[in-house]
Amino acid sequence: VTMSFIFLIYTHSSIAMTFFITAGTFGVMALFGTVTKKDLSSWGNILLMGLIGIIIASIANFFLKSTMMYWIITYVGVLIFVGLTAYDAQKIKRLIQTHGNEVNDQTQKMALMGALSLYLDFINLFLMLLRIFGGRR
Repeated sequence: VTMSFIFLIYTHSSIAMTFFITAGTFGVMALFGTVTKKDLSSWGNILLMGLIGIIIASIANFFLKSTMMYWIITYVGVLIFVGLTAYDAQKIKRLIQTHGNEVNDQTQKMALMGALSLYLDFINLFLMLLRIFGGRR
């Protein structure tokens, strides 16, 4: 989805509002994942299965065109990406604790993958929340 396409569908004010809601939610969950003492590693498999589930449901709904399925996918997607944000932030924290200040090809690749994971969490959370809060033109 390109940004120009989003600006054609949704109003500018709803995009801005949704962006700030996403940024706040993302920030809180990333902070939670970083500071919590609870081990979130058990969330990983559950969230991955949920992500695969919403991908399959989205493909099925492409043909079914069910409004109810659309909204279920949207709300479940928000929950999944909120959880993935906390999980990925904690995973990055663990990698930093394990490898410290060591800089080599492996740690650079891990840092890149961690940043990419958080970026994708943010973008997908934004798109799911835009479905909910986005005012269409």
